[in-house]
Amino acid sequence: MGIEKILMKSKEKTNRAKIAQFLKTLAEKIEGGEISIKKGEEELRLLISQDVTLEIKVEEEEKTTGVKKTLEIEIDWYEGETQNQKVEIV
Repeated sequence: MGIEKILMKSKEKTNRAKIAQFLKTLAEKIEGGEISIKKGEEELRLLISQDVTLEIKVEEEEKTTGVKKTLEIEIDWYEGETQNQKVEIV
């Protein structure tokens, strides 16, 4: 098993409209096969393979302030990997 190295991480409070716009832009970049992510002076360029794995996870956690919901979207890719079953937004 390899060692995981975090290249960049970000977390910020925002609103649905800004998240939706971010995801639309991200989708366009994924379709083009290249993403550049910038945080301050730090910039990371990713070349995305044609074949990727998409993982969707929804979690629920009870907190003292209420029930916290989390939606995680993860995209992994390796050279030569093929896709499994599709997940669709309905």
